[in-house]
Amino acid sequence: MVAWRLQRAMASLTLKNLPDDLLNALRDAAKNERRSLTQEVIHLLSSALRGRAESLHPDPEVLAQVAAWRKLAGRWKSDVARATEAAELAERRTSGREVDF
Repeated sequence: MVAWRLQRAMASLTLKNLPDDLLNALRDAAKNERRSLTQEVIHLLSSALRGRAESLHPDPEVLAQVAAWRKLAGRWKSDVARATEAAELAERRTSGREVDF
């Protein structure tokens, strides 16, 4: 018995005016990843669009944290001068990169 599957036609895309250096970079990436040029382009486009979609729809926990920070913004009350407060914060900081207030 022979099983036949119907395959729907896949869309095509033609790129015009592709810079040589970009084409060469795509070819190198495809070779390094052991993909065809078409497979590499599809992979890169999928990755880019997936990342874009994730950045357009951030994690609900992140949105909740940002909302909490916005609610607190401008509400800090201190009886210490700003310069003193900044100096104390800088002094208590753990060692790490330079900070310029």
